[in-house]
Amino acid sequence: MEYTKHECIPCGRCGEKIECKANNFTQCQCSQIQLNLNELQYIAEEGYEDCMCLACLKELREEYNISIENK
Repeated sequence: MEYTKHECIPCGRCGEKIECKANNFTQCQCSQIQLNLNELQYIAEEGYEDCMCLACLKELREEYNISIENK
């Protein structure tokens, strides 16, 4: 049996397994992206509340930026 220091959970968007490092946030992959308040609000309005992988966070940021460009 393999033991890890951090919990492995599914990404709240794509379901891919990610290693949650909430107890060591600076080491978590979600700390590798800077989201502004508007981007965070967009993600929340899309209904996402759980942890997500870095790829999904980047995709959602891009979706938001495209949506404001088209206004």
